[in-house]
Amino acid sequence: MDIKLVDVTVHIDETLTKEQRQGVEDKLRSLDGVVSVVIRDDKPHLVLVEYNPDRASSSAILTTVKDTGVHAELVGL
Repeated sequence: MDIKLVDVTVHIDETLTKEQRQGVEDKLRSLDGVVSVVIRDDKPHLVLVEYNPDRASSSAILTTVKDTGVHAELVGL
């Protein structure tokens, strides 16, 4: 079985506490198709999300982050 995985980076404009970042992580991990979420302590404004594009989308990921009450945008690399 071949599973496709892609990465997307989300930039959060606000400076969040560790607890707030954990809340964002938890919301993203609850999305169907999301495989991993990383928010590093040394780069707290960047969220790296790995997901299966057959089950989730970058727009759903961004909406989920924004639904936590922060301003955010997708980052193109």
